[in-house]
Amino acid sequence: MSVIEDRTVVHMDLDTFFVSVSRLQNSALVGKPVLVGGSSDRGVVASCSYEARKFGIHSAMPMKLARRLCPEAIIIRGDYEQYSHYSNMITDIIKESVPVYEKSSIDEFYLDLSGMDKFFGCYKWASELRQKIQKETGLPISFGLSKNKTVSKVATGEAKPNGQMQISKGDEKPFLSPLPVGKIPMIGEKTAHLLNNMGVQKIKTLQEMPPELLENVLGINGITIWKKANGIDNTPVEPYSERKSLSSEETYDKDTTDLHKLKSTLVAMTEKLAFQMRSEGKLTSCITVKIRYSNFDTHTTQAKIAYTSCDHTLIEKVKELFEKVYQRRMLIRLVGVRFSHLVGGAYQINLFDDSEHMIKLYQAMDRIRKRYGDDKVQRAISAGHSLRKFNPFNGIAA
Repeated sequence: MSVIEDRTVVHMDLDTFFVSVSRLQNSALVGKPVLVGGSSDRGVVASCSYEARKFGIHSAMPMKLARRLCPEAIIIRGDYEQYSHYSNMITDIIKESVPVYEKSSIDEFYLDLSGMDKFFGCYKWASELRQKIQKETGLPISFGLSKNKTVSKVATGEAKPNGQMQISKGDEKPFLSPLPVGKIPMIGEKTAHLLNNMGVQKIKTLQEMPPELLENVLGINGITIWKKANGIDNTPVEPYSERKSLSSEETYDKDTTDLHKLKSTLVAMTEKLAFQMRSEGKLTSCITVKIRYSNFDTHTTQAKIAYTSCDHTLIEKVKELFEKVYQRRMLIRLVGVRFSHLVGGAYQINLFDDSEHMIKLYQAMDRIRKRYGDDKVQRAISAGHSLRKFNPFNGIAA
Protein backbone atom coordinates (compact mmCIF):
# COMPACT_ATOMS: atom_id res chain seq x y z
CA MET A 1 0.00 0.00 0.00
CA SER A 2 1.38 3.43 -0.94
CA VAL A 3 2.07 6.26 1.44
CA ILE A 4 -0.85 8.19 -0.07
CA GLU A 5 -3.28 5.34 0.70
CA ASP A 6 -2.03 5.19 4.28
CA ARG A 7 -2.83 8.81 5.05
CA THR A 8 -5.08 9.88 7.90
CA VAL A 9 -6.31 13.47 7.67
CA VAL A 10 -8.55 15.29 10.14
CA HIS A 11 -10.42 18.47 9.21
CA MET A 12 -11.46 20.63 12.19
CA ASP A 13 -13.81 23.57 11.87
CA LEU A 14 -15.15 25.85 14.60
CA ASP A 15 -18.94 26.07 14.36
CA THR A 16 -20.28 29.56 13.50
CA PHE A 17 -17.02 30.90 14.93
CA PHE A 18 -17.87 34.61 15.06
CA VAL A 19 -21.27 33.97 16.63
CA SER A 20 -19.83 31.47 19.12
CA VAL A 21 -17.15 33.93 20.26
CA SER A 22 -19.80 36.63 20.67
CA ARG A 23 -21.89 34.26 22.78
CA LEU A 24 -18.95 33.69 25.11
CA GLN A 25 -18.97 37.44 25.74
CA ASN A 26 -22.75 37.70 26.00
CA SER A 27 -24.72 34.61 27.10
CA ALA A 28 -28.00 36.36 26.26
CA LEU A 29 -27.24 35.58 22.60
CA VAL A 30 -27.38 31.81 23.17
CA GLY A 31 -30.29 30.18 21.39
CA LYS A 32 -31.19 33.40 19.53
CA PRO A 33 -30.95 34.11 15.79
CA VAL A 34 -27.72 36.14 15.58
CA LEU A 35 -26.20 37.94 12.60
CA VAL A 36 -22.63 39.26 12.58
CA GLY A 37 -22.04 42.10 10.12
CA GLY A 38 -22.93 45.65 9.20
CA SER A 39 -26.27 46.88 10.43
CA SER A 40 -26.89 49.30 7.56
CA ASP A 41 -28.88 48.34 4.47
CA ARG A 42 -25.61 48.26 2.53
CA GLY A 43 -24.03 45.77 4.94
CA VAL A 44 -23.64 42.04 4.42
CA VAL A 45 -23.88 39.06 6.75
CA ALA A 46 -20.40 37.96 7.79
CA SER A 47 -21.67 35.04 9.90
CA CYS A 48 -24.97 33.80 11.28
CA SER A 49 -26.14 31.36 13.92
CA TYR A 50 -27.90 28.08 13.14
CA GLU A 51 -31.10 29.63 14.49
CA ALA A 52 -30.82 32.31 11.80
CA ARG A 53 -30.02 29.78 9.08
CA LYS A 54 -33.44 28.21 9.60
CA PHE A 55 -34.87 31.36 7.99
CA GLY A 56 -32.74 30.87 4.87
CA ILE A 57 -30.01 33.32 5.90
CA HIS A 58 -26.40 32.63 4.90
CA SER A 59 -23.05 34.43 4.95
CA ALA A 60 -22.46 37.15 2.32
CA MET A 61 -26.23 37.76 2.07
CA PRO A 62 -27.23 41.44 2.02
CA MET A 63 -28.17 42.46 5.56
CA LYS A 64 -31.34 44.14 4.29
CA LEU A 65 -32.59 40.80 2.95
CA ALA A 66 -31.51 38.93 6.11
CA ARG A 67 -33.49 41.36 8.29
CA ARG A 68 -36.53 40.86 6.10
CA LEU A 69 -36.24 37.06 6.38
CA CYS A 70 -35.79 37.21 10.16
CA PRO A 71 -36.92 40.54 11.69
CA GLU A 72 -36.22 39.32 15.23
CA ALA A 73 -32.55 38.55 14.47
CA ILE A 74 -29.97 40.22 16.73
CA ILE A 75 -27.33 42.06 14.70
CA ILE A 76 -23.86 42.55 16.17
CA ARG A 77 -20.63 43.93 14.77
CA GLY A 78 -17.53 41.76 14.55
CA ASP A 79 -14.69 41.89 17.06
CA TYR A 80 -11.54 40.77 15.27
CA GLU A 81 -9.37 41.16 18.35
CA GLN A 82 -11.46 38.50 20.09
CA TYR A 83 -11.58 36.32 16.97
CA SER A 84 -7.80 36.50 16.67
CA HIS A 85 -7.36 35.77 20.38
CA TYR A 86 -9.44 32.59 20.29
CA SER A 87 -8.01 31.49 16.95
CA ASN A 88 -4.50 31.77 18.41
CA MET A 89 -5.58 29.84 21.52
CA ILE A 90 -6.79 26.95 19.40
CA THR A 91 -3.72 27.09 17.17
CA ASP A 92 -1.51 26.79 20.25
CA ILE A 93 -3.46 23.77 21.52
CA ILE A 94 -3.15 22.04 18.14
CA LYS A 95 0.52 22.99 17.81
CA GLU A 96 1.30 21.27 21.13
CA SER A 97 -0.43 18.06 20.07
CA VAL A 98 -0.07 17.50 16.32
CA PRO A 99 3.10 16.67 14.34
CA VAL A 100 1.85 18.33 11.12
CA TYR A 101 -1.07 20.74 10.81
CA GLU A 102 -2.32 23.36 8.35
CA LYS A 103 -4.27 26.43 9.39
CA SER A 104 -6.37 27.11 6.32
CA SER A 105 -8.30 30.03 7.84
CA ILE A 106 -8.95 31.79 11.12
CA ASP A 107 -11.29 28.96 12.23
CA GLU A 108 -10.33 25.92 10.14
CA PHE A 109 -7.51 23.37 10.41
CA TYR A 110 -6.23 20.22 8.71
CA LEU A 111 -4.25 17.71 10.79
CA ASP A 112 -2.07 14.96 9.29
CA LEU A 113 -2.17 11.97 11.66
CA SER A 114 -0.66 9.52 9.18
CA GLY A 115 1.16 6.69 10.94
CA MET A 116 -0.20 7.53 14.38
CA ASP A 117 -2.56 4.53 14.34
CA LYS A 118 0.49 2.40 15.15
CA PHE A 119 0.46 3.87 18.63
CA PHE A 120 -3.23 4.63 19.31
CA GLY A 121 -6.49 5.07 17.45
CA CYS A 122 -6.51 8.29 15.40
CA TYR A 123 -10.27 8.76 15.80
CA LYS A 124 -10.03 8.41 19.58
CA TRP A 125 -7.06 10.78 19.64
CA ALA A 126 -8.90 13.38 17.51
CA SER A 127 -11.95 13.06 19.78
CA GLU A 128 -9.81 13.81 22.82
CA LEU A 129 -8.23 16.81 21.10
CA ARG A 130 -11.69 18.14 20.21
CA GLN A 131 -12.78 17.77 23.83
CA LYS A 132 -9.67 19.57 25.02
CA ILE A 133 -10.33 22.51 22.67
CA GLN A 134 -13.95 22.71 23.85
CA LYS A 135 -12.93 22.58 27.51
CA GLU A 136 -10.18 25.21 27.26
CA THR A 137 -11.96 27.67 24.95
CA GLY A 138 -15.68 27.05 25.53
CA LEU A 139 -16.21 26.98 21.75
CA PRO A 140 -18.07 24.32 19.74
CA ILE A 141 -15.91 22.55 17.14
CA SER A 142 -16.56 19.72 14.68
CA PHE A 143 -14.25 17.37 12.81
CA GLY A 144 -14.19 14.82 10.03
CA LEU A 145 -11.57 12.08 9.65
CA SER A 146 -10.73 10.19 6.47
CA LYS A 147 -7.79 9.45 4.20
CA ASN A 148 -7.75 12.89 2.51
CA LYS A 149 -8.62 16.56 2.86
CA THR A 150 -11.69 16.61 0.61
CA VAL A 151 -13.57 13.75 2.26
CA SER A 152 -12.62 14.97 5.74
CA LYS A 153 -13.92 18.48 5.01
CA VAL A 154 -17.22 17.13 3.67
CA ALA A 155 -17.49 14.86 6.71
CA THR A 156 -17.02 17.84 9.02
CA GLY A 157 -19.91 19.59 7.30
CA GLU A 158 -22.11 16.53 7.79
CA ALA A 159 -21.06 16.23 11.45
CA LYS A 160 -22.06 19.81 12.30
CA PRO A 161 -23.18 21.29 14.54
CA ASN A 162 -20.68 20.36 17.23
CA GLY A 163 -20.13 16.78 16.09
CA GLN A 164 -17.56 14.41 14.66
CA MET A 165 -17.45 11.75 11.96
CA GLN A 166 -15.06 9.12 10.61
CA ILE A 167 -15.11 7.85 7.04
CA SER A 168 -13.22 4.56 6.91
CA LYS A 169 -10.90 3.74 4.02
CA GLY A 170 -12.94 2.32 1.17
CA ASP A 171 -16.13 4.09 2.23
CA GLU A 172 -15.34 7.43 0.58
CA LYS A 173 -17.49 6.96 -2.54
CA PRO A 174 -20.55 5.53 -0.73
CA PHE A 175 -20.35 8.37 1.80
CA LEU A 176 -20.22 11.08 -0.88
CA SER A 177 -22.66 9.45 -3.28
CA PRO A 178 -26.06 10.66 -1.92
CA LEU A 179 -24.92 14.20 -1.13
CA PRO A 180 -25.74 17.26 -3.32
CA VAL A 181 -22.95 18.28 -5.72
CA GLY A 182 -22.61 21.60 -3.89
CA LYS A 183 -21.09 19.73 -0.93
CA ILE A 184 -17.85 19.21 -2.85
CA PRO A 185 -15.23 21.81 -1.91
CA MET A 186 -14.45 24.15 -4.85
CA ILE A 187 -17.98 23.85 -6.30
CA GLY A 188 -19.55 27.26 -5.85
CA GLU A 189 -23.06 28.48 -6.58
CA LYS A 190 -22.46 29.04 -10.30
CA THR A 191 -20.88 25.64 -10.91
CA ALA A 192 -23.57 23.90 -8.85
CA HIS A 193 -26.24 25.73 -10.85
CA LEU A 194 -24.59 24.70 -14.13
CA LEU A 195 -24.41 21.06 -13.05
CA ASN A 196 -28.01 21.12 -11.82
CA ASN A 197 -29.11 22.44 -15.21
CA MET A 198 -27.32 19.45 -16.75
CA GLY A 199 -29.43 17.18 -14.55
CA VAL A 200 -26.60 16.53 -12.10
CA GLN A 201 -28.03 16.89 -8.61
CA LYS A 202 -26.17 14.28 -6.55
CA ILE A 203 -22.49 13.43 -6.30
CA LYS A 204 -23.33 9.87 -7.39
CA THR A 205 -24.08 11.19 -10.87
CA LEU A 206 -20.70 12.94 -10.99
CA GLN A 207 -19.01 9.70 -9.93
CA GLU A 208 -20.57 7.87 -12.87
CA MET A 209 -19.87 10.54 -15.51
CA PRO A 210 -16.87 10.21 -17.83
CA PRO A 211 -14.20 12.62 -16.58
CA GLU A 212 -13.69 13.82 -20.17
CA LEU A 213 -17.26 15.12 -20.24
CA LEU A 214 -16.70 17.21 -17.12
CA GLU A 215 -13.45 18.49 -18.60
CA ASN A 216 -15.28 19.60 -21.75
CA VAL A 217 -17.85 21.49 -19.67
CA LEU A 218 -15.70 22.87 -16.82
CA GLY A 219 -12.18 22.83 -18.26
CA ILE A 220 -9.27 21.49 -16.21
CA ASN A 221 -11.34 21.99 -13.04
CA GLY A 222 -13.70 19.33 -14.34
CA ILE A 223 -11.07 16.62 -13.81
CA THR A 224 -10.38 17.86 -10.27
CA ILE A 225 -14.10 17.89 -9.46
CA TRP A 226 -14.49 14.35 -10.83
CA LYS A 227 -11.62 13.15 -8.62
CA LYS A 228 -13.05 14.84 -5.54
CA ALA A 229 -16.48 13.33 -6.26
CA ASN A 230 -14.82 9.92 -6.28
CA GLY A 231 -13.02 10.57 -3.01
CA ILE A 232 -9.62 11.08 -4.65
CA ASP A 233 -7.47 13.91 -3.29
CA ASN A 234 -3.69 13.67 -2.87
CA THR A 235 -3.31 17.29 -1.72
CA PRO A 236 -0.84 17.33 1.19
CA VAL A 237 -1.42 18.98 4.54
CA GLU A 238 0.85 22.02 4.29
CA PRO A 239 2.86 22.62 7.50
CA TYR A 240 1.65 25.84 9.07
CA SER A 241 3.95 28.83 9.51
CA GLU A 242 2.47 32.11 10.68
CA ARG A 243 3.47 35.02 8.50
CA LYS A 244 3.77 38.10 10.65
CA SER A 245 3.96 40.87 8.06
CA LEU A 246 4.04 41.90 4.40
CA SER A 247 5.89 44.95 3.19
CA SER A 248 7.22 46.73 0.13
CA GLU A 249 9.65 49.60 -0.45
CA GLU A 250 10.53 51.72 -3.49
CA THR A 251 13.84 53.58 -3.85
CA TYR A 252 13.70 56.28 -6.53
CA ASP A 253 16.44 56.71 -9.13
CA LYS A 254 16.22 60.42 -8.46
CA ASP A 255 15.09 61.92 -5.13
CA THR A 256 11.74 63.64 -5.45
CA THR A 257 9.18 65.93 -3.83
CA ASP A 258 6.53 65.14 -6.45
CA LEU A 259 3.53 64.38 -4.20
CA HIS A 260 1.53 62.80 -7.02
CA LYS A 261 4.41 60.43 -7.77
CA LEU A 262 4.89 59.60 -4.08
CA LYS A 263 1.22 58.90 -3.49
CA SER A 264 0.83 56.87 -6.68
CA THR A 265 3.73 54.69 -5.51
CA LEU A 266 2.11 54.15 -2.14
CA VAL A 267 -1.27 53.34 -3.70
CA ALA A 268 0.33 50.84 -6.11
CA MET A 269 2.15 49.16 -3.22
CA THR A 270 -1.01 49.01 -1.14
CA GLU A 271 -3.04 47.49 -3.97
CA LYS A 272 -0.45 44.77 -4.58
CA LEU A 273 -0.02 43.91 -0.92
CA ALA A 274 -3.79 43.88 -0.35
CA PHE A 275 -4.25 41.56 -3.33
CA GLN A 276 -1.59 39.22 -1.94
CA MET A 277 -3.29 39.19 1.45
CA ARG A 278 -6.63 38.28 -0.12
CA SER A 279 -4.94 35.58 -2.21
CA GLU A 280 -3.46 34.06 0.94
CA GLY A 281 -6.58 34.52 3.07
CA LYS A 282 -4.96 37.12 5.34
CA LEU A 283 -6.16 40.25 7.12
CA THR A 284 -4.08 43.04 8.68
CA SER A 285 -4.74 45.26 11.68
CA CYS A 286 -1.59 47.39 11.66
CA ILE A 287 -0.29 49.70 8.91
CA THR A 288 3.16 51.30 8.84
CA VAL A 289 4.30 53.96 6.35
CA LYS A 290 8.01 54.71 5.95
CA ILE A 291 9.88 57.53 4.19
CA ARG A 292 13.60 58.15 3.81
CA TYR A 293 14.82 61.63 2.96
CA SER A 294 17.74 62.45 0.68
CA ASN A 295 20.01 62.87 3.73
CA PHE A 296 19.07 59.26 4.74
CA ASP A 297 17.00 60.34 7.75
CA THR A 298 14.28 57.69 8.03
CA HIS A 299 10.88 58.19 9.63
CA THR A 300 7.97 55.81 10.16
CA THR A 301 4.50 56.04 11.61
CA GLN A 302 1.87 53.38 12.15
CA ALA A 303 -1.77 52.95 13.08
CA LYS A 304 -4.04 50.16 14.28
CA ILE A 305 -7.19 49.50 12.30
CA ALA A 306 -9.99 46.95 12.27
CA TYR A 307 -8.83 43.79 10.49
CA THR A 308 -9.18 44.12 6.74
CA SER A 309 -7.64 43.32 3.36
CA CYS A 310 -9.69 45.69 1.20
CA ASP A 311 -7.89 48.28 -0.91
CA HIS A 312 -10.11 51.28 -0.32
CA THR A 313 -9.81 51.07 3.47
CA LEU A 314 -6.05 50.48 3.41
CA ILE A 315 -5.31 53.17 0.81
CA GLU A 316 -7.19 55.81 2.77
CA LYS A 317 -5.20 55.00 5.93
CA VAL A 318 -1.86 54.81 4.06
CA LYS A 319 -2.43 58.28 2.59
CA GLU A 320 -3.39 59.60 6.01
CA LEU A 321 -0.20 58.21 7.56
CA PHE A 322 1.93 59.61 4.73
CA GLU A 323 0.55 63.10 5.36
CA LYS A 324 1.38 62.62 9.02
CA VAL A 325 4.98 61.47 8.54
CA TYR A 326 5.90 63.77 5.62
CA GLN A 327 6.73 66.90 7.60
CA ARG A 328 10.02 68.30 6.33
CA ARG A 329 9.19 68.95 2.65
CA MET A 330 12.64 67.67 1.70
CA LEU A 331 13.56 65.48 -1.24
CA ILE A 332 12.51 61.87 -0.63
CA ARG A 333 14.69 58.90 -1.53
CA LEU A 334 12.46 55.99 -0.48
CA VAL A 335 8.88 55.20 0.54
CA GLY A 336 7.50 51.97 1.98
CA VAL A 337 4.35 50.31 3.29
CA ARG A 338 4.10 47.47 5.78
CA PHE A 339 1.06 45.46 6.90
CA SER A 340 1.52 43.51 10.13
CA HIS A 341 -0.42 41.65 12.85
CA LEU A 342 -1.71 39.33 10.13
CA VAL A 343 -4.40 36.75 10.83
CA GLY A 344 -6.19 34.25 8.64
CA GLY A 345 -9.58 35.26 7.32
CA ALA A 346 -11.50 35.64 4.07
CA TYR A 347 -11.94 39.10 2.60
CA GLN A 348 -15.74 39.18 2.57
CA ILE A 349 -16.10 38.41 6.29
CA ASN A 350 -14.58 41.79 7.07
CA LEU A 351 -17.00 43.84 4.99
CA PHE A 352 -19.25 44.85 7.85
CA ASP A 353 -20.31 48.04 6.10
CA ASP A 354 -19.70 47.24 2.45
CA SER A 355 -22.30 46.22 -0.06
CA GLU A 356 -22.76 42.98 -1.94
CA HIS A 357 -21.79 45.01 -5.02
CA MET A 358 -18.43 45.88 -3.43
CA ILE A 359 -17.72 42.21 -2.62
CA LYS A 360 -18.43 41.19 -6.22
CA LEU A 361 -16.29 44.06 -7.53
CA TYR A 362 -13.25 42.91 -5.51
CA GLN A 363 -13.81 39.29 -6.45
CA ALA A 364 -13.98 40.24 -10.14
CA MET A 365 -10.81 42.38 -9.92
CA ASP A 366 -8.93 39.59 -8.16
CA ARG A 367 -9.97 37.05 -10.79
CA ILE A 368 -8.56 39.33 -13.49
CA ARG A 369 -5.33 39.84 -11.54
CA LYS A 370 -4.86 36.12 -10.98
CA ARG A 371 -5.40 35.36 -14.64
CA TYR A 372 -3.61 38.25 -16.33
CA GLY A 373 -1.25 39.67 -13.70
CA ASP A 374 -1.64 41.81 -10.59
CA ASP A 375 -0.96 45.06 -12.49
CA LYS A 376 -3.85 44.63 -14.95
CA VAL A 377 -6.44 46.27 -12.68
CA GLN A 378 -5.36 49.44 -10.89
CA ARG A 379 -6.79 52.67 -9.57
CA ALA A 380 -6.33 55.70 -11.79
CA ILE A 381 -3.72 57.25 -9.48
CA SER A 382 -1.47 54.17 -9.71
CA ALA A 383 -2.22 53.19 -13.32
CA GLY A 384 0.98 52.78 -15.25
CA HIS A 385 3.12 52.97 -12.13
CA SER A 386 5.75 50.24 -12.19
CA LEU A 387 7.13 48.99 -8.91
CA ARG A 388 10.37 47.73 -10.35
CA LYS A 389 11.69 46.71 -6.95
CA PHE A 390 8.40 45.49 -5.54
CA ASN A 391 8.93 42.41 -3.42
CA PRO A 392 5.88 41.20 -1.49
CA PHE A 393 8.10 39.00 0.67
CA ASN A 394 10.34 41.86 1.76
CA GLY A 395 10.37 42.31 5.53
CA ILE A 396 8.57 39.09 6.42
CA ALA A 397 9.18 37.75 9.90
CA ALA A 398 8.39 34.08 10.26
